[in-house]
Amino acid sequence: MNKSIKILIKWVVGPLLAVWLFYSLYLQVKAQPDIDASIALIKAMPFGPTAWKFWLIIVFVFVNWGLEARKWQWLLRSIQPISFLTAFKSVLCGVSFSLNTPNRIGEYGGRILFVQEGNRIKAITLSIAGGMAQLIITMLMGCLGLLYLLFTMQATDTLMGISVFWVRVFFYGSVTGTVVFIFFFFRLGWLIQLIEKWPFAARFSKYINVLETFDAKILLRLLSISFFRYVVFVLQYIFMLQLLEVEQNIWIGFWMITVMFWIMAIIPSLAIAELGIRGTVAKTLFSYSTNTIGILTATFGIWFINLFIPALIGSLLILGIKINKEK
Repeated sequence: MNKSIKILIKWVVGPLLAVWLFYSLYLQVKAQPDIDASIALIKAMPFGPTAWKFWLIIVFVFVNWGLEARKWQWLLRSIQPISFLTAFKSVLCGVSFSLNTPNRIGEYGGRILFVQEGNRIKAITLSIAGGMAQLIITMLMGCLGLLYLLFTMQATDTLMGISVFWVRVFFYGSVTGTVVFIFFFFRLGWLIQLIEKWPFAARFSKYINVLETFDAKILLRLLSISFFRYVVFVLQYIFMLQLLEVEQNIWIGFWMITVMFWIMAIIPSLAIAELGIRGTVAKTLFSYSTNTIGILTATFGIWFINLFIPALIGSLLILGIKINKEK
């Protein structure tokens, strides 16, 4: 992509989109009745008989990124064994880098700071494989969530303003895409051999052929870790929605969140605009609830504790690396 276009997207389009989305959400919050009662709920979250849910959400932050660190440590063992603590630091630095890049692709650049010079490109390849595993879980659960909605929706119902017919089309397209993605995931060796036949890809073969060592057992382990991380993330959302009295039914909340995650996965965005997009998608999916401020607070709260705080810690770690290098 042309450099000027990248600058335009990053510093103009992204911020403008974020401003527009936040303003739209602000108007929705402002129009909500009983806003004082909703604010009181927010203030009471860390206290009272249900406060354990709030503190469990905080604990889940470390479980969430701890699982990702374990997956990263396990991925790297074929080229450079590292400790769990180093893997955790690496993941947090990746989160810090990701906030200012489209769809958080900058995460790869942050992670390789803790990888030796000669292994960094291979490490990026391994990180992409880990991301593929997480995306497959998101796709699978999103398909199941759409299936649940199709079984519960009436012929006259709409989802995000879309009729049942188009929800079915989206569902069938999602299933097809998921099957294709899983096929290529379990045929990484075959896919690499296919890529190596391309003239321009020959010079990169030594960096991507590290994936040829991944057998079905390894790939299933990647998927299992990704699944547990996904469940932790969904539980955080459910508990937050319950604390804010948006959705008390765990079953309905669970499937709504799986659809939201899938929609977010296919919408390209910058992290700064992603929060606004998340709020818009969540508000639409949970439109049967009049607690607009609760929906948006849950979205912001999960984003803040799962991304912003880890990114802040990662920034301090990056600063520490720079200081050590200067010394």
